[in-house]
Amino acid sequence: MHAHKPYTLALVQMAPAETTRASVEKAADLVREAGKQGASLVCLPELFATPYFCQTEDHAHFALAEPIPGPTTQALALAAKDAKATVVIPLFERRASGLYHNSLAVAGPDGNLLGVYRKMHIPDDPLFYEKFYFTPGDLGFKRFDTPVGPIGTLICWDQWYPEAARLTALRGADILFYPTAIGWHPSEKAQYGTEQREAWMTIQRSHAIANGCYVASVNRVGHEIPPSGGDGLEFWGSSFVCGPMGTIIAEASTVLEEIILAEIDPQKVDTTRTHWPFLRDRRIDAYGDIVRRYIDEE
Repeated sequence: MHAHKPYTLALVQMAPAETTRASVEKAADLVREAGKQGASLVCLPELFATPYFCQTEDHAHFALAEPIPGPTTQALALAAKDAKATVVIPLFERRASGLYHNSLAVAGPDGNLLGVYRKMHIPDDPLFYEKFYFTPGDLGFKRFDTPVGPIGTLICWDQWYPEAARLTALRGADILFYPTAIGWHPSEKAQYGTEQREAWMTIQRSHAIANGCYVASVNRVGHEIPPSGGDGLEFWGSSFVCGPMGTIIAEASTVLEEIILAEIDPQKVDTTRTHWPFLRDRRIDAYGDIVRRYIDEE
């Protein structure tokens, strides 16, 4: 099943530019740069084309959304073709009037779109008011077949859910992508910052171990304060790639815009799963209750 050869993966850790158009051009340039550095698979952060507008609930922000295909997917698909790479393109999707998703499209190295994933888990927390903007995804968990092998894509808040990682891995993905926008509330950073960032890395590394696959998480950087003021959010970068045993093989800084590269060997997925056969020993006959909200009665 796995005849795929090793390849180079690039994660583009970035902050948005002044305008959506400038952000998209910047991202396209970085994808081309990643291609020059040998990457055949590239992933951008969640909602990379705009500031993280979910810090406030403002109807004006719906104007930032666009259809798929649209200007952002078009520009990045073109960059994918130039880079001869498959590119994961997160964006704010306008599906219809009054219906919006936090989505991503995958473009192949020929510039064609391979499909769309819509974020399934939508958070609603202080300065992460996503339920105001996004309808939960209705496409389920996805696998995309790319020239380098099958990949799975999830988005940000999805990264805390073992069920999402498992169901995506069970579709045959060798690598799980988590484009992300996560940061510190400046007032909490001193007390909880280290713990929060470490929890974020630990849960995702654990998905790699539990599923015997690679995990790649790409975050934005920068301190973003909304026009309405306040402390804003300090995005913590730290984009990373880990192998099927959870070992980190590439990691970015907390503050710099950078492209990080990692060598991915699909054979390692096969080897790891053979020696740690979690899929073999799963008791699928005993997991029916996973679809319940809480097991409070028999």
